[in-house]
Amino acid sequence: MNLKIVLIILALALATILALICVLLTRGEKPMSCESQPPRSQKEKPRGFSLVFADLTPEEMVQVVKYLQENLGVPLVDASQANPSDNCIYYIDVQLPAKTEVLQFLDQGGSYPPRQALAVVYFGNQPDPNITEYVVGPLPIPTTHHDITMEKYGEKLPYYRRPMLVVEYKQIAGFLRETVFPMAPAFMSQTFNYDRTNLAAMTSAPRGFQSTDRNTWFVLFQNVSGFFLHPVGLEVLVDHSSLDLSQWRVSKVFYNGQYYGDMAQLENEFKQGHVTVDKVQQAPLDGGFSSMRPRAAPAAPFPLQYEPRGPRYHIENNEVIYQAWSFAFGMSVNTGMRLFNIRFKGERIAYEISVQEAMSIYGSNCPGGMTIRYMDGSFGIGRFSFPLVQGVDCPYSATYLDVPYLVQSQTPRINKNSLCVFELNSKSPLRRHYSNLQSMYYGGLTNSALVIRSIATVGNYDYIWDFLFYQNGAIEAKVQATGYMSSSFLYGDGLEYGHKVGEHTLGTLHTHSMNYKVDLDVGGTKNSLVTHDMAFETVQAPWSPEHHIERPRLIKKVLDKEDKAAFRLDAKMPRYIYFAANSENKWGHEQGYRFQIISFPGDHLPETSTMERAISWGRYKLAVTKRKENEPTSSSIYNQNDPWTPTVAFADFINNETIINEDLVAWITIGFLHIPHAEDVPNTVTVGNAVGFLLRPYNYYDEDPSIYSPDGVFFTSEQDFGSCEVNPIACLSKTASCLPNLPPFTYSGFQNMTRL
Repeated sequence: MNLKIVLIILALALATILALICVLLTRGEKPMSCESQPPRSQKEKPRGFSLVFADLTPEEMVQVVKYLQENLGVPLVDASQANPSDNCIYYIDVQLPAKTEVLQFLDQGGSYPPRQALAVVYFGNQPDPNITEYVVGPLPIPTTHHDITMEKYGEKLPYYRRPMLVVEYKQIAGFLRETVFPMAPAFMSQTFNYDRTNLAAMTSAPRGFQSTDRNTWFVLFQNVSGFFLHPVGLEVLVDHSSLDLSQWRVSKVFYNGQYYGDMAQLENEFKQGHVTVDKVQQAPLDGGFSSMRPRAAPAAPFPLQYEPRGPRYHIENNEVIYQAWSFAFGMSVNTGMRLFNIRFKGERIAYEISVQEAMSIYGSNCPGGMTIRYMDGSFGIGRFSFPLVQGVDCPYSATYLDVPYLVQSQTPRINKNSLCVFELNSKSPLRRHYSNLQSMYYGGLTNSALVIRSIATVGNYDYIWDFLFYQNGAIEAKVQATGYMSSSFLYGDGLEYGHKVGEHTLGTLHTHSMNYKVDLDVGGTKNSLVTHDMAFETVQAPWSPEHHIERPRLIKKVLDKEDKAAFRLDAKMPRYIYFAANSENKWGHEQGYRFQIISFPGDHLPETSTMERAISWGRYKLAVTKRKENEPTSSSIYNQNDPWTPTVAFADFINNETIINEDLVAWITIGFLHIPHAEDVPNTVTVGNAVGFLLRPYNYYDEDPSIYSPDGVFFTSEQDFGSCEVNPIACLSKTASCLPNLPPFTYSGFQNMTRL
């Protein structure tokens, strides 16, 4: 037998032995391992009830579009190609059933509520242009539609409130390129080396000073990677209120601290030498200092998280089951992630937890910056939740889910991998104790939690939206902000509004505020709002009356009216505030779930502002109201373009109704003040820019429910804590000894994209 054959036989034998060793080491404890990932846990399978909350399928969207085309009696132009004077479908989403219908179905064996869609249609091609909302159903094959605009809003929706279409931005870009900029050829050429492609425009909002206005400041930047950091000093105010594009006009022009009537005046002043030119250095196409390209070569791989025996959660349709948790999830095209029917140990804790709005208010000495009050729901938080990158945006081995949507089109689209679900090991104990007094033992539990995440890129900012589910029955909602700052051209007294972060770049201060709806059902739908806090009292020491002791005492209150339950952003709030049930735990305390808010917001817009009512939810860090079907959201997509007559004014929800033993909703506002600085270049980091809130059991249970977690560790000084039977951690060298088989890296974020 020659040497080559001997070597082959030895290699095969060695491979067989290694595989056998891996199997023997992991027998009965097979990890996600040498060969393949085992199936997901089958401990508890979804029952299909979650589909009552499910987003529309692409097939349902197609049927709704077909129905509208055949039954509205007017021509519908594809919104991606529509003029303002056309009729088009703006978006289609699921129309969720009323809560009473859903609970009848979920809890009492009632019939399945009719499945319906909400269709928002722009009617520009008629004598009275307007926005109309229809409920279309039943699905999957609709046969009826019902105009709900008046019953939902109490008025017809004026056409000028409509959110901007992508095609309208394109039409404005064409107007600037073909009509506006050619009016100042010398200025544009000599100041910017303008070639029709090297400038990018960014919108401001709202668009004017009063209802009916549609006047938008567009800020010009160098058209390079990370253009948000490359302002050139030119801003143009465009009046695009007319439905006839030929009637659009420039209302004002701003350059380097000076205002002009139009580009023709700017050109004339420039030729006469009356314009102070501050020419910016041309940036490379990669943006130079604004580029996100790493400045260092790749090194050793960063740490990875993996599950030795595969995921411990189960996903079917739109339901997630994880240990004692279960919930349904969805994605609103406007407001992003929403969760329903959240249960722990089989009991409903919350009917709905959902993002409502994200808002930013900017300061600047430039017109585009100083007018910004972005309401991101109007642009589309869910719609702009793009594909996630494995290993960066979420753990590599997370489960990635696709989200279909239909916005500004007659054809559904799918944002692939735009939701992720994973179990997070926080690398710290949820609880632990080491005892060397009396008895000798250690007890602890790793803090593992289930996370569902989406990341929305709305213009320059990226918002990371998380919901976390902990083993002790707590829920956390968290948002982290990253992405690019929005900058202004630095001139004059600009440093009173931020910091210099580039040669001509002012990082402008701004606020971030996010609002959530939290519909808790603690022990049922009838709850009350209770507060606990402390106060020191001075008493005589019973055993030594000549001495005094200052002791903290528990202060309890029941808040009986909505006005008492609306806590202003800058007001002191009781440190323990919770929804209380009509039932008690075994120790005689009313069962409750507590709100714990983690936030450091900037100031709210003064209430004297003519547009404040449109964002009046921002007045309150917490407001609790009686739940009503006609108060489903705290904001509206129509508030952005007409904040002066808001379609939804949250402040009107608070009208001093009784909130004792009622179905209650908590509206929570979180946020932070951002004063950009040098370290925000090229991007703002998430460290220190995370806010959120916790929902924590408060006497809801008789003890900490995490004591029943299978992940618990306990051993005494008298036990063999190196034994697998005593301490499961000691088995990790066997149960997690093999590396996971990671799937190939894929990314679809650049497919079917529209460049503005």
